[in-house]
Amino acid sequence: MRASHSLQALSAGPSRLVDLDAFGTNPGALNAKIYVPEKIAEKPALVVILHGCTQTAEGYDRGAGWSQLANEHGFLLLFPEQRRANNPNLCFNWFSPTDNGRDLGEALSIRQMIMAMVNSHGVDPSRIFVTGLSAGGAMTSVMLASYPELFAGGAIIAGLPYGLASNISQALETMRGCGAFDAEDLGDRVRRASAHSGPWPRISIWHGSADATVSSSNAEAILAQWLSVHGLEPAPDVSEQIAGHRRRSWNDAVGRPLIEDYRIAKMGHGTPLSTSGPDACGMAMPHMLEAGISSTRRIASSWNLLIAGTERTVAQSVGKAREGTPSLPVSKVNRLEALPSEPSCPTMSGKAGVEKVIHDALRAAGLMR
Repeated sequence: MRASHSLQALSAGPSRLVDLDAFGTNPGALNAKIYVPEKIAEKPALVVILHGCTQTAEGYDRGAGWSQLANEHGFLLLFPEQRRANNPNLCFNWFSPTDNGRDLGEALSIRQMIMAMVNSHGVDPSRIFVTGLSAGGAMTSVMLASYPELFAGGAIIAGLPYGLASNISQALETMRGCGAFDAEDLGDRVRRASAHSGPWPRISIWHGSADATVSSSNAEAILAQWLSVHGLEPAPDVSEQIAGHRRRSWNDAVGRPLIEDYRIAKMGHGTPLSTSGPDACGMAMPHMLEAGISSTRRIASSWNLLIAGTERTVAQSVGKAREGTPSLPVSKVNRLEALPSEPSCPTMSGKAGVEKVIHDALRAAGLMR
């Protein structure tokens, strides 16, 4: 944790984010940061971004590069931010029954922030999106399930499915990914979380195949949960390799992805970045990992946030747009190839091994210093 904070401090520069002070009763006692570019669309989209444990809003933005894209393309950003008084490791309390449901605690605070942005900045209510990493990814699952009528789409990065944890022991078990799950039951947990009956938000899932903090089996559970909610068959409509990583999509009748699933080969726990080349966005730091693919750009593109529907528009240092919009390298494959992954339940030998796993899991969950 100390190393993480030190590296984020070294990478710190002038922040683009400013405080959102008045947004409601704030029952979850969260902070809120926002970014409003100088030039915005007449009815701009809003992206809600939830940081991971040990991170801050500014640190996550600097790593993922969201304000870079917002500045280029004129959409708004909202960064709910955890306080140490709520969680000593700055994790959102996605496992707490007082925070992880509709009109409860932190979830309600985030909704109040969103409505404040809609009311004060003319946000298009049909273009509100949410994304998050790790504990922020788990809280993204909470928001999508609790307020599905609010979001057009969501992206869950190294996160967890909705409704499988309501206490510490369940949170740790879910992070390890042990045990079987029933897809219909997972879908029912989302359907019971609100009175909403559809249409449902579009979902994007990102997970490293070598994630030893949150088992990649959680990505399978998230996928099963939302396939059930959307009423989709298990077989994808598209299966391809992008920059060496597997992408699958399940599309609607006109070919628009309802669910996308990215598995990032050999990547550990974090947000996938591309920090060099024409698609560079963000910077590497703890849990913000170079992977040769920019999750930020691809998520923004899938939500039609990039100007004129192009794959991307990269701003030059002098403020002019680069000519041309070459697409990311994509090669189709005829069959789904398994990617290497960490075992869901690591083997442990001796008391020291057991204690290490427990302590590591507690720290990752934000439950232990």
